Amino acid sequence: MIILDGSYLEGGGQIVRTALALSSLTGQPFRVVNIRPARKNPGLKAQHVQCVKALQQLCNAKADGAELGSKELLFVPGKIEAKNLTIDIGTAGSITLLLQAVLLPCMFANKTHKLTIVGGTDTEWSMPIDYFANVLVPQYRRVCGLEVKVLKRGYYPKGGGQVELTIKPIVKRNEFETFEDFTAALKHKAFVLEQGKLVCIKGTSHASKTLENAKVADRQASAAKQALSGLNVPIEITTEYADTLSTGSGITLWAIFAKNDDIDNENPIRTGADALGELGKPAEKVGTEAAQKLLKELNAPVDSHLADNLIPLMALCKPSKITTTQITLHAKTNIWVTEQFLGKTFEIKENTITSN
Repeated sequence: MIILDGSYLEGGGQIVRTALALSSLTGQPFRVVNIRPARKNPGLKAQHVQCVKALQQLCNAKADGAELGSKELLFVPGKIEAKNLTIDIGTAGSITLLLQAVLLPCMFANKTHKLTIVGGTDTEWSMPIDYFANVLVPQYRRVCGLEVKVLKRGYYPKGGGQVELTIKPIVKRNEFETFEDFTAALKHKAFVLEQGKLVCIKGTSHASKTLENAKVADRQASAAKQALSGLNVPIEITTEYADTLSTGSGITLWAIFAKNDDIDNENPIRTGADALGELGKPAEKVGTEAAQKLLKELNAPVDSHLADNLIPLMALCKPSKITTTQITLHAKTNIWVTEQFLGKTFEIKENTITSN
């Protein structure tokens, strides 16, 4: 039984989510104690509870303590089985954070299946759905077929966003007798990311329809383009307005790099950044903020948030090596959790992370 201290390093829900993902994939049970002790509302949040409930269906897991506000959780996984599943977080809880727990085992399940998730698509303290789809998913496609459809936006506080994922596993866990054989089959999927040169900037600027007359999405996009104009590359930012349960807006930008002007879809190099609108915050400030964040992430092939999310996959697809702009506390926490399940795996030297 693996015992985890939920207060370690970053001390947030990332510990629970990564543990759930790796437990379901490796078949190792775990207990986590002292969950999110320093947060405003300690213990499990709605999205954590829904993570557990979803995995109970996807891998016949047993759990104790999967309740709102619970400070401890016991999780005992079973065999992964692909299922079409709808998960309703019930709040504006982040869809992308829930996917950190649920998606990894689904990527190595026994057949193609769909997940439909209802919740927040663009919320604080989590990657927006456009970042997930356009920066993280291209990396995930190294190991499985994965398509993402945003059916509806969901902003804080009511949420109501809806995202559909179609997952087509390529390397299937149940086809290998041992976990070592399974990871051996992933060696040729290793991450070795080299930056190349900047080819273009793309993005999505979005807002509720109630903000269309004020041209909020357009103004966010225009300000971002202005702030990025000095890069002297094509900049394409689409704008959209949607019916939403709560009023909101945001913008996600991603830079695309290539070697010799040829974009390599098999080994994509993309860095991203984003910003959320809020009451009283001018749209121009939102767009400029996202652009300034992106400019800080252009000096490495992997942005700081992407590095956090690649850690579990890097541990499976060895040997992998990435260089990022910053080794965040989230990345260090993810490394610690991952090594509790898979043993000593990572080395950090300056801003380079290697898995062996």
